Amino acid sequence: MARKQLRKHRLFSSERRSSTPPNIPSSEGASHPSANAPSAAGPSANTPRKLFSRMGHLFHRSNQTRSEPPTTETTDTRIGSQVNVAQQAMVEMKPIPQVLERAVGLVGQADTAVTNIQSIETILQPLKLFNSFVTTLSNVHPYVQFALGILTAASQLLINQANLDNEVFGLLNTVKDLYEFLMEKDTIENMDSMKETLRRISQEMSAAALFVIKYCKKKNILIRIGDSLVSDPQTVARSHVKNLGDLMQQYRDRAIRDIQINMSHVLEDLNLEGMAYAAGAGLNTTKKCLDGTRTEILKDIIDWITTSDVNAPRILWLHGQPGRGKSAIAHTIASWIEDVKAPGTCFCFARDRQAERREEKILTTIARDLADRDPAFRRALSNVVSNNHSLKTTCDVLQQWKRFILEPLSKINGEIVGNVVVVIDALDESGPETSRRDILNLLKSSEAAHLPANFRILLTSRPLPDIERIMRDVPHVKATSLDDVRLELVERDIKLYVSKELDRFPGIGATEVQNVVKKSDGLFEWARLACEFIKPGKAGETSKERYDNLMALESKEGRTLLDTTYLEILKWGIPESGRGLERYHSVMRQVMMTLEPLPMAALNLMREKFPNKPEHYDIFVILEFMSPVLGGVVDRVSAVRPLHASFYDFLTDHSRSGIYFIDTSNTQHTRDLAFASLQILRDNLQFNICELESSYLANSEVSDLSKRIKEKIPHYLSYSSRFWAQHLWKTGFDLELAGLVEAIVGSEKVLFWLEVLSLLGMVGKGVDALDTVATWLQGQDGSKDILALVKDGIKLIQNFGSVIVHSTPHL
Repeated sequence: MARKQLRKHRLFSSERRSSTPPNIPSSEGASHPSANAPSAAGPSANTPRKLFSRMGHLFHRSNQTRSEPPTTETTDTRIGSQVNVAQQAMVEMKPIPQVLERAVGLVGQADTAVTNIQSIETILQPLKLFNSFVTTLSNVHPYVQFALGILTAASQLLINQANLDNEVFGLLNTVKDLYEFLMEKDTIENMDSMKETLRRISQEMSAAALFVIKYCKKKNILIRIGDSLVSDPQTVARSHVKNLGDLMQQYRDRAIRDIQINMSHVLEDLNLEGMAYAAGAGLNTTKKCLDGTRTEILKDIIDWITTSDVNAPRILWLHGQPGRGKSAIAHTIASWIEDVKAPGTCFCFARDRQAERREEKILTTIARDLADRDPAFRRALSNVVSNNHSLKTTCDVLQQWKRFILEPLSKINGEIVGNVVVVIDALDESGPETSRRDILNLLKSSEAAHLPANFRILLTSRPLPDIERIMRDVPHVKATSLDDVRLELVERDIKLYVSKELDRFPGIGATEVQNVVKKSDGLFEWARLACEFIKPGKAGETSKERYDNLMALESKEGRTLLDTTYLEILKWGIPESGRGLERYHSVMRQVMMTLEPLPMAALNLMREKFPNKPEHYDIFVILEFMSPVLGGVVDRVSAVRPLHASFYDFLTDHSRSGIYFIDTSNTQHTRDLAFASLQILRDNLQFNICELESSYLANSEVSDLSKRIKEKIPHYLSYSSRFWAQHLWKTGFDLELAGLVEAIVGSEKVLFWLEVLSLLGMVGKGVDALDTVATWLQGQDGSKDILALVKDGIKLIQNFGSVIVHSTPHL
């Protein structure tokens, strides 16, 4: 009996505690009104009056200090109408959620129930007002606007939440304080200078909103934070309270301190391994716009992303001629998504990665990235692909679209903070028209038109005929051309860039900068080239002399100014005849004919395996003069590749590049690459290359496997293992090459090759490679025995591929 009474006492004690706001301490500078404080006037008496008074003062100040927005309405009138909307929304507020009434009723705390109703209303009012107010901030940095959009989305989720739990009242009070703080005059006036703090506030608020909605509906839920489990949601709530308070104080102090953002959502260990993933296709922060440039177009894109209009176009197609800065804008948006931890991803096509057939992996890669960002999407995707290996590995883009994107999204509607943003950059560089036909058909489909209201796809490309034919005049596609941006805006941004690049060189002043800007004719790529050209890089010439040479350039012989500049850069570094020109052709053929960009060390090592010894020289003797147009030259670590697609186009068009033309159909050089790849396999493949200790462990269970792969399988060996057959296919039958093929497939080396493919997660490509070799050998005299060995290798992979994929030592 005593035990029963004790249990009853604990139950009612627990209910009392959960029906009143917990006393959660806050950091200095964050105020937390007591939810138990009497409020005879009800929820609309104090806080709303204080907020509207503060807002009125702010509106007056804003009208005095900020530039007028481009509208016929005055700022005061427009903002005043927003306040009226907010006031009306407060009048029509929902009553306290039923679950809260039930929890309170269990212990007969009627007076507490009234207080909590008032507390809920008091908490929600600043959130509603903030959502109305944030649309009036037209003169903040687009990045700030994006972060505010995340905060708006988080507040709207909390407003819509039907099952708020008393356990998080303290956190909700802090949330209220946060939104009041964000609307203070001093906060708004310093938003642009406090972008880093605002970014962290956005992250923390997103995490807090997810925590409230997802995990505080149920009592005693186990919540995973990092590697630890906590059974008390208040532990998580206190952490959010402290971080939000610290961030507000940091904003007040105008200081940046290290505050660990607490992303308290659960990312379960759900197995998505086996789904194709395009490595290296993501965000590249080095391509971002210079801060302060392209603000108008970036703001237009952010407006489109953050709008709450359910009829907003789901796709924005940003197009323009080469050199207009499409990729810079795409990577800037993607970088902001990454900064504020918003749900989204970036997928880039590249002309020099077409051999990877990224178009077959675009939706699996996007799906896996979204799964890494959002736990609800991860669970939904896992439910789709669980125990379905054939679906995980399908190359059918239509099936990927329906199963990996549409189906998970339909299951989690309303469970994501903010709008989901997918950036697809440089679709025109996917390859021939056939490479993107299916993708374009999906983007114009009715399913794309009816994507969830919070889903956005930002697509960039040149206006190629096949893309324009599909994207033009589709109702759910908003087409924006960078060719139509006013020249004075483009020149303003180019001037910022050129001034920054050339500010330290003698003889280059404001006049010279302005002349470069005018000559660029709105092309960012030409401005970049011009700055590289002017910088000292050759003995005997000053920057001013190089500037004078640049200004003397004119479009001629049917070439554009960009082509003329490319020619001038090449003439400056590469002789127009003799050994230097021959070596230029050889090196650039290697750079452009490798099926994946490689760093200089890997290119040099492959060159040492070329059959002709005169080709065994350090390619830096050529590339050191090409740093203005090639990446990976200065640092010698990054992949060597054209810095802009227009340079690739220039080099492969004889009418434009003349003596510097690169013939990528040269079969002799393809033979050199096939020969080098096979020699590398023969000389470098070895048993248990990554020194795995046990076949009882799956590859996924080896904690440092990625580190071992990086150390034991260098670029040149990885490249040769993946692409030797493709180089062979592009070369006519050759007895010497056939002998090297036999040295691989006719010995244990074939098993070591499969081991490398297993570690790289590409065993399935082994069948494709051997099928290609079999076709290459078919009908050739003396190749019967080699062909039989190749077919045995195909059978081995088909029969035991799944075992090899699971654990490499099973070989």
